[in-house]
Amino acid sequence: MHVVIMAGGAGVRLRPYTSTLPKPLVPIGESYAILEIVLRQLADRGFSHVTLAINHLGALIRAFVGDGSRFGLNVDYVEEDKPLSTIGPLFGIRHRLPEHFLVMNGDVLTDLDYADLLATHARSGAPLTVATYRRTVKIDFGVLELAGDKITSFAEKPVLHYRVSMGVYGLSRSTIAHYPVGQPFGFDQLVLDLLGRGEPPAGYEFDGYWLDIGRPEDYDEANRCFADVRDMLLPAGAPTRA
Repeated sequence: MHVVIMAGGAGVRLRPYTSTLPKPLVPIGESYAILEIVLRQLADRGFSHVTLAINHLGALIRAFVGDGSRFGLNVDYVEEDKPLSTIGPLFGIRHRLPEHFLVMNGDVLTDLDYADLLATHARSGAPLTVATYRRTVKIDFGVLELAGDKITSFAEKPVLHYRVSMGVYGLSRSTIAHYPVGQPFGFDQLVLDLLGRGEPPAGYEFDGYWLDIGRPEDYDEANRCFADVRDMLLPAGAPTRA
């Protein structure tokens, strides 16, 4: 099984932590880089081949991961000359990818079963399968609906529930076959393009542990709770560190 990890972002929202380190190498619990946790999980789930899409401080990622052998993986790289967003880096390496593969962001902490997501995608026939998480949003105000100048409904501080993208996807090579190489192209553009073509992506519902480390407060939360979730996130046999 093959996975492409998007690890080229500058991590602007996570500064100052990313001023000297790429976001995937930021340490969690002062012990493990985010990327190390992800790589160990993937190897444990039976993945054998990882392609890392790198840009910002990419040499540090190469030095840390190497050929992947210490994680039980075969790792290669694609380096962006310019930012190509979430999906764009895939267009230039289509020939290196199997028909069905996983794509994920390099800053995700989750106990999602990556292998089951990919197997589900391969069986589904969908062009894209998006891992989704149930997010609760609390509104701090009374919410009104109007028709013209007339109030038609009112809800006092409602709690809304949405399914959000986890940043982990099952994708098929044939889905991206016609896009030009070197074109910046995001996940949002791909979803909208597929919907416009009448080829809706599939959703993969997940309600376990998930944390997207995009902001300083997310990083602080990851460090606070890591001791409690370490055994859930790291497979048996992972090195113990203080």
